[in-house]
Amino acid sequence: MNPLETKHLPEKPRVIFFGTPPFAVPTLKSLVGKGHKVLGVVTQPDRPKGRGRKLMSPPIKQAALELGLHIMQPEKASDPGFCSRIAALLPDLLVVVAFGQILKENLLEIPMWGALNIHASLLPRYRGAAPIQWAVLNNEPRTGLSAMRMDEGLDTGPVLYQEDIPIPENETAGELHDRLSSMAGTFILTVLEDWTKGELNIKEQDDSLATYAPKIERHMALIDWSRSVAAIHGQIRAFDPWPGATTTLAGKQLKLFSSRMVPGDVQGGVPGRVAKTGNTGIVVEAGDGLIEVGALQHAGKKRLPANEFLRGFPLAEGIVLGE
Repeated sequence: MNPLETKHLPEKPRVIFFGTPPFAVPTLKSLVGKGHKVLGVVTQPDRPKGRGRKLMSPPIKQAALELGLHIMQPEKASDPGFCSRIAALLPDLLVVVAFGQILKENLLEIPMWGALNIHASLLPRYRGAAPIQWAVLNNEPRTGLSAMRMDEGLDTGPVLYQEDIPIPENETAGELHDRLSSMAGTFILTVLEDWTKGELNIKEQDDSLATYAPKIERHMALIDWSRSVAAIHGQIRAFDPWPGATTTLAGKQLKLFSSRMVPGDVQGGVPGRVAKTGNTGIVVEAGDGLIEVGALQHAGKKRLPANEFLRGFPLAEGIVLGE
């Protein structure tokens, strides 16, 4: 029988934390700050990064070192040898936040209370690797966090707890990422507290309502100016800060940021045509309206506010982007 349905979680469970990127750091710090027993931290191996291909540690490793925690970096966390190491630590619970590897049943079944995953969407919507970017890309009005008991599927396990928040019209994926990351620090404590009291309302996911959020690829960032203003606005916000929504100017790549939809009639307009330039941004014609871009970046250059960009790279009104 599912132990979630029969037993309360111990008040201070023995936890092994799995995570890798900055998003997971507030959750780990929150667990330690509240006095939870973190037996160890599992993260991805150090990887070469940047032009110099210097070996870099994951942000969670850096946080774990600061907290004085035991660190493990397996190539494959579900390998039998590594699972034996985890079992020897006698964890009550695994807490998984943006770890970056598929965890198999032989690992998930080690703790009595299984593995608790914090996912940055309102499941079953946006299962997968990039829920924050896809929620912004699709101009969703709300998103949130889901606490899910993990199984071998792609974010398919039963949901234990959810908390939702609005997505402001002009918020970028980077800004939403930071809000949800910070929110996860208090969210995990609420989930564990309710679990110890037996107050979780466990719900199986309705697979018929599932949507998916696959990994973001660079080619997805190219703007088609014939699309709607709302679609382009979502695209610019979703790919901020990475990889940056792109267009071309005189055959060279140009990245666009800090967009907002502006009122205006474009009957007889030309998609991609610069209608106006000014201190606050450049206004561009799209398929059904106008969009203002407040920051721009040439390939290999710094991202600049529009007024600074235009001082170095003047754009004549009437020029067409994307040609």
